[in-house]
Amino acid sequence: MTSAPMSGRKAQAARNDELILQAARAVFTADPGAPIASVAERAGVGISALYRRYPGKETLLQKLCFDGLTLYIAAAEKAMADPGDPWDAFATYMREIVDADTHSLTIALAGTFQPTEELFQAATRASDLAIQVHGKASAAGVLRPDITVSDVALLFEQLASVKLGDHGRTEQLRHRYLALVLDSLRLPPDKRPLPGPPPEDTELRARWAPGSA
Repeated sequence: MTSAPMSGRKAQAARNDELILQAARAVFTADPGAPIASVAERAGVGISALYRRYPGKETLLQKLCFDGLTLYIAAAEKAMADPGDPWDAFATYMREIVDADTHSLTIALAGTFQPTEELFQAATRASDLAIQVHGKASAAGVLRPDITVSDVALLFEQLASVKLGDHGRTEQLRHRYLALVLDSLRLPPDKRPLPGPPPEDTELRARWAPGSA
């Protein structure tokens, strides 16, 4: 059964909402203290259109974090439901969380707004699933025993902090270092070729150029 197409006004509202959320994520992960007007400017929508959907900055931050938790929960549920190789399920879970970039929100926004009850419930669900995914890999004997769930959470934050060049280059480097992380976590050790080329000195120096931040 296919859903009915949205009317022109509803379709435009949906597009505006997506633009607002994309802009808000970019703006607030770069500068959590940025005003909400910066989001409207980046999204290319009027401030009134933004306020019709999100009454204030706090509401927008709550939505961003809830969406991030939803992505995390989906990846973890998929890993728990995977009947295949336990290590492949765990590694895929790690890759999907890195691709979702949920931990950039944690790094930038933790402690900057008041969580809602819905957010608390989603965070509890995400935490429970993280424990289950970790337990599944541990019980299968594929994960080194001295690694905890909290270790993995901080590894995600470390990978989210890798930012170099454009989005594509950042994604490539994150997967390169994720491959190193996975090699260090797996029992028995598995040394596969690293994806993507290493960063060039010119890429690292370019960060210091005026206006590159």
